[in-house]
Amino acid sequence: MTTSCDPSNEDGKPTGECVVLQAVATLPTKYGSFTAHVFRVVDGGAEHLALVMGDVADHKSVLTRLHSECLTGDVLGSYRCDCGEQLDLALRYIAAEGRGVLLYLRGHEGRGIGLSNKILAYALQEQGRDTVEANLDLGLPDDSREYDSVAAILRMLKVTSVRLMSNNPAKFGTLAKHGIPVCERVALVIPMREENERYVLTKRAKLGHYVDEND
Repeated sequence: MTTSCDPSNEDGKPTGECVVLQAVATLPTKYGSFTAHVFRVVDGGAEHLALVMGDVADHKSVLTRLHSECLTGDVLGSYRCDCGEQLDLALRYIAAEGRGVLLYLRGHEGRGIGLSNKILAYALQEQGRDTVEANLDLGLPDDSREYDSVAAILRMLKVTSVRLMSNNPAKFGTLAKHGIPVCERVALVIPMREENERYVLTKRAKLGHYVDEND
């Protein structure tokens, strides 16, 4: 198995997480044919999925999406968030270009609080709390996701720089911190619904997320 780590710091320790490539296979989808790579974070971490279309090795400005796992949105089509629609749009953008990478990051459910806590947070939102307040009321961070494994995965795929499909500024910062240049932000503009308008606007106001191309 092949292992990838971020470059070491002065103490000889990797600056991010190390990942091991576990499996590779072709994955035909409604968007076209991808190569699925499964990476496991060393020392008992999560398994992440990289869907790769076309030849991305040693290409610059590769169209890339870092997508946080969201069972309710991605699988069940929940309207409480826009995650499933962002996933669909990102895969369609990659298919249209014929080249790109989508990293499906496991363990990120509910901005990292897990499925049961996410549903508890939903219950608090039904009582009037917003998405950030609900997490804090549960004694949890507003966003506990980490992206330290992402740079190691991209390096293993030999992606040297990206055009990042994201509305979350934290994702740009972590890639820059680990030496993966972001050449461009590709906006994923999803029309707000009545069911998720407060959620989306709260992420803009309190977490700094982008909502449209003008943000």
